[in-house]
Amino acid sequence: MTQALFYNIGSLVRVEDQGRGKKSGRMMQEACEIRGAYLVTHGEKIESLGPMKDCPSPNGFDESVDCSGRIVLPGFVDSHTHVLYAGDRAEEFEMRSRGMTYEEIVKAGGGIKRSVEQVRNASEEELVAATYPRLHEMIAHGTTTVEIKSGYGLSLQEELKMLRAIRRLKGEVPIEIHATFMGAHDIPTGVQRENYLNLLVDEMIPAVARERLAEFCDVFCDRGYFTPEETRKIGVVAKEHGMKLKIHANELGETGGAEVAVELGALSADHMIHLGEGQFRVLKGGKTIVTLLPGTSFFLKFPYAPARKLIDNGIAVALATDSNPGSCTTLSIPFILNLATTQMGMTPAEALVATTLNGAAALGIAGRIGSLEVGKEADLIVTKPMTHLREIPYRLAQNPCWRIYKGGNLVAENPSGLA
Repeated sequence: MTQALFYNIGSLVRVEDQGRGKKSGRMMQEACEIRGAYLVTHGEKIESLGPMKDCPSPNGFDESVDCSGRIVLPGFVDSHTHVLYAGDRAEEFEMRSRGMTYEEIVKAGGGIKRSVEQVRNASEEELVAATYPRLHEMIAHGTTTVEIKSGYGLSLQEELKMLRAIRRLKGEVPIEIHATFMGAHDIPTGVQRENYLNLLVDEMIPAVARERLAEFCDVFCDRGYFTPEETRKIGVVAKEHGMKLKIHANELGETGGAEVAVELGALSADHMIHLGEGQFRVLKGGKTIVTLLPGTSFFLKFPYAPARKLIDNGIAVALATDSNPGSCTTLSIPFILNLATTQMGMTPAEALVATTLNGAAALGIAGRIGSLEVGKEADLIVTKPMTHLREIPYRLAQNPCWRIYKGGNLVAENPSGLA
């Protein structure tokens, strides 16, 4: 196995969890930096790390990387995306620029249903080809692990087509991919609500489970979509079939999504813009990660989720792109870091924890990725020339990444100078 030495690291940002599996509340301030450091990888794992005074000689390593005072941090974990789709919804973007609201566009035939039409008209091969470059752009911006949802098929065969396309991408792109079945994204046009619910629980979930196409099941539990009672019914069946749960909750109103996510033991409750005092108490008492998606708020001119209050209440917060064709097209976690710090009251350290360790926790994999610790997988970002973590969100709309490593392997390299 290849052994590599990274030395002359200006700041090694470890985000170590010391076996806790996530950081909550004030612990999210702990970026755990070593100023002046080295790190050794052996195969896919981190073998050792520490201050430069303890750095071994570069001689004898298969690869030696002089980081020249740059920052080294964990690869980003994007734990909520809809990045597999066909076509685009740029027309809706222009409609919003002319003053139409998201819900008005949906009533006019846009929104999720427009993407459903486009996906149904695309082959599995076309979905793979369309998504391939998006994933490479994510990698170039430092994302080494991504979750991808179905949900633009809304029929048995079309949802299976999406999930099979996701499975194919796992073998074609050097990024770790986790698949989520989201047949409960909307009620398809022309299908009675009760009939579609029965299709979800009686046919779709069992079929996905038989082919082992998805680790997670997600439900859009919100105003105009699925009720808490429907979400509970779908979630119970999904768990019976071995899937872990993720819930779209409280994006459009206080509709019970937070409560049902905690009740069902969902790994994450995502969006969470509208929260009353009762929801803060429920979330603090549960183990569910709250995944916030500020890119969608930015894109749709929605309110931002109350990140500062969630953290101050001792709740574990993750951040993700929500990359999708209609409400947030970004592929860049660094842009999400900027929004978190400028619009949501998070510090740079909290935002980094939310896109690394807590993002991994939202996928149930924080035991092996999300922080730089001996024995964990060597998912690394070496930044362009910069000396402090705060420079990453400070440099608006710039890519801070120089080299990106997944499991110790170099998977992307960008020009090293700052634009």
